[in-house]
Parts: sequence; structure tokens; C-alpha cells
Amino acid sequence: MAYTQRIGLIKEIETIRGSHVFTYLTSLRVGVPAQIAEDQVRVFFDHLLLLPTRPVEKLDLFLVSNGGNGVVPWRLVSLFREFAASFNVIIPYRAYSAATLIAIGADQIVMGPFGEIGPIDPTVSNEFNPKEEGTGRVLGISVEDVKAYVNFVKHTVGITHEDELVRAIEILAQKVHPLALGNVERFVLQNRMMARKILKTHMGPADEHTINEVVENLASKLYFHGHPINRREAKNDLKLKVEDELPPALETAMWNLYKDYETEFLNTEPFNPLVDINNKPAGQRQPVEVDLIHAEIESTRLSSVFKTRRKFALQQNQQGQQLAEELLSQGWHHSPVP
Repeated sequence: MAYTQRIGLIKEIETIRGSHVFTYLTSLRVGVPAQIAEDQVRVFFDHLLLLPTRPVEKLDLFLVSNGGNGVVPWRLVSLFREFAASFNVIIPYRAYSAATLIAIGADQIVMGPFGEIGPIDPTVSNEFNPKEEGTGRVLGISVEDVKAYVNFVKHTVGITHEDELVRAIEILAQKVHPLALGNVERFVLQNRMMARKILKTHMGPADEHTINEVVENLASKLYFHGHPINRREAKNDLKLKVEDELPPALETAMWNLYKDYETEFLNTEPFNPLVDINNKPAGQRQPVEVDLIHAEIESTRLSSVFKTRRKFALQQNQQGQQLAEELLSQGWHHSPVP
């Protein structure tokens, strides 16, 4: 469905909620890179400037993403609170990692029956990270994996003698550059600081114990980064401000809007250009050019879509045939309401 037709779905949620709705989605399509990123903050500012007043009484963010840059949530939550007396997040499907950080900054998290948030422990990467053999691809390091290794040595194996612990850390440092491990510690501290700052946008000194508990649960106690947190767990176990008793009309409108974006992003169709090329007859395996959608920000006043155009071709080298990728164009495309 085109943006002009999708406006009706956004307006339906606005009517039910009595709010101004912004949608924010990054691609969930397998094979298409997409993250919450710095450039999206600037795009949001242009959208917010189109609001009829400042502040509006109620702003809802319809959010779907696997996550991204851990600093962006603080910038976005702060920006939304400049323009709205009440800021809320609507989650029809998944809002993981950095998207979860945005959600905990809301006065209310509105989760559908299929909605999920996740842990906020980051996966970090810099030039000192280990690289994948064969491809040279930089591998991310999970903060919790490093902590789990140390806990495994100390508690599961039972090594407690100082010399033996030092040896265990030396073994880790032989596989992972010490500066990469230092980067992990820096991100641990930054991520927890961001979570605390975001929670304090709607919680006060009297809530200090709750803030500490939420940060600890989301950053450490859930044990692995892929753990999905449904709306009951988010409300009852994590004590987040979750609205889970939704009118059927709202649940239906939320899911219909997500399904429309799902179709536009092609989220259910894995992207693998090598398969597409090899499916052609041997003599017709020419380079292919494709347009990919990575992120969308929309309201009833403006649509902003980040797209790339890429060219893929098979190339022969010493290892055989490999897929070569060329980025032809990238950028935001803005469409105001006609």
C-alpha cells in the first residue's frame, strides 16, 4: 500500500488513542542491513516541526526495529519530550536492543499480543575486534558473552585462585585484542548510563530502586541478547509501564498497519542476490540492480524513506565465483501529503 493510502491506517490509531502518531521502522528483512542510526534523529526533527502546536498533548511512536546505535534512543526520547506533554510507544511486533531503550523512555508502552522487547546488552565492534576467517568480516563482541566467560571460569569450572584466573583472562586476550575488551567495558558503562537517563525522563528520585532494578534486568539478568520479552513479562516481571489490556479495535489497527509495512519492506522474503543470479540460465547470469528499503519514518503529514540502490554481479577469482556488490545510490526520500 502506498503512503497516501497508509495514512488512513495511521489516522485510525490516532482516533482510537487521541494522539499524534509517528511511525518508525527499520528493515527486519534477512539480508538487508538496517539499524537505528544518527541520521534518523535529524529526519524526526523535520517531522516534529510539522505538528500543529508545541507541545502536543499526546505523541505516540509506532516502533518496529531490531535495534542499532545505543546513543540514538537518548537523543530521540529527549527530542520527543520537547514536543509532547505525554510520550508513548506502540509496539505491534518487535522492538529490540536500542528500540527497547526508546520504549523504556515512554510514559506508557502499548504492546500488542505479538509485541516483544528485548535485553539492552550491546554487541560492540571496533577495529580491534576479531575477524572472521576467510571473509575478513569484523565480528561483533557481545558484552554478556565476555561476562559469561568469566562467570563460567569462576563459578561453573570453580577456578578461584588468582593465578589461574589471570591465566584464563590471558587465554581470552589471545583470542580477543585487549583494546577490544576495553571497548566492551566502555559500552557496558555507557549502555547502563543511557538506560538510567532515559528512565529518569519520566521517573523521579522516589523511583530510584525501580530504575536500578529495570536497568539490571534488561542489561544483565536476562542472560542472552536474543531473549524475547512479551507484554506480560514486561509488565509483571520487569515492572515496566506497559498497557496490555487493549481495545480489540486498537490491536487490529496496530497489526494491520504493521502488516502493511511488512509488505513494503518485504520482511518475509529473505534477500539473497546470489540465489537470484544462480537461478537464471548459465548464459543469462547478468548483473542485477535492486532497490532496498532500510528505514521509514512517517506521520499523517510526511513520509521519509531511506533507500539504497545496489548492483550485484558474479566475479571469478582464485577461490572461484564470488558475489561483488556496488552501492549505486543511497539517501532519504521525502514525500509530503499531497
